Amino acid sequence: MIEVSVPGKLYIAGEYAVVEPGHPAVIVAVDQFITVKIETARKNGTIHSQQYSDLPIRWTRRNGELVLDHRENPFHYILEAIRLTEKYASEKGRILAFYDLKVTSELDNSNGRKYGLGSSGAVTVATVKALNFFYDLEMDEMTIFKISALAHLAVQGNGSCGDIAASAFGGWIAFSTFDHEWVIKKQKEWPLSHLLFEDWPELTITKLKTPKNLRLLIGWTGSPASTSDLVDQVNQSKEEKNRAYQQFLADSKQCVQALIDAFVAEDVLMIKKMILKNRALLGELSQITGVMIETPALKELCELAIACGGAAKSSGAGGGDCGIVIADQRTGILPLMSAWEKAEITPLPLHVYHYQGGAQ
Repeated sequence: MIEVSVPGKLYIAGEYAVVEPGHPAVIVAVDQFITVKIETARKNGTIHSQQYSDLPIRWTRRNGELVLDHRENPFHYILEAIRLTEKYASEKGRILAFYDLKVTSELDNSNGRKYGLGSSGAVTVATVKALNFFYDLEMDEMTIFKISALAHLAVQGNGSCGDIAASAFGGWIAFSTFDHEWVIKKQKEWPLSHLLFEDWPELTITKLKTPKNLRLLIGWTGSPASTSDLVDQVNQSKEEKNRAYQQFLADSKQCVQALIDAFVAEDVLMIKKMILKNRALLGELSQITGVMIETPALKELCELAIACGGAAKSSGAGGGDCGIVIADQRTGILPLMSAWEKAEITPLPLHVYHYQGGAQ
């Protein structure tokens, strides 16, 4: 039997801007995992996930028609990850086989409510990595990322794939997404193995060291958010107010680059300063688009953390889920934990997760 575990993720800075090629974000892998187990089977295979057996199917209306939204359903990500990995395996001369695939997840609570740790990205990466071992493909981290990104885009259609990068590489990373249009065009023209071998325009994934004096704290508001829905809403609004959106992109790029430089310099004070600046920029984006990124619960989470000496902001698409706090090691956290609990904000006991000896 093959068993693979991959970490979830949290965005630290650069949200929304990161969906545009060449605009950086800082993301961190955290020690809550999705695990995929594969066992050889005969004549037919199975896919099983206890966490998602009772998952509600989301739907909406477009032009008066009921439309199912499969982007929150992990089975679609698993199936697309299998399709692409097996296509690559075939190109490498492997004989395709049957297997039973089982998924278990720590990226939601006991009631199945997501914490916003990137479960769809993690299950995609975990499936690709498990099949990498099953078919003995000897993929490196970047190849795992690229196949997972192609699978994710085929299902979701939007997003940066930053969560894929965090789950594939682990630790702290600086990430900027690739030119999606170029990749989609080349996917139709080239064999998959050729596309995976080529450099993808604008894509950068750089591992960052953890500054010695930095402390990361995470709080959960108890209100799950849909990333794909929120990105859709921002995309619809940004076209109407393009000039202000372009200014947001420029400001975010400058802010996050300064944050990356501060990580390299291990300058926790500057990291905190850029976290607060990025929070302000997301507030401006919210005003531009009319999309609520920082909910009242996230606002309270942040204000309580700032009052205790930390720098805080929403993480990811916002609209619920988690907030992150950057503090230094001298900052006392017990007053903050107490204040969060009184405000019904759940501190999550998460730590940065680094792969030992690479992604495999």
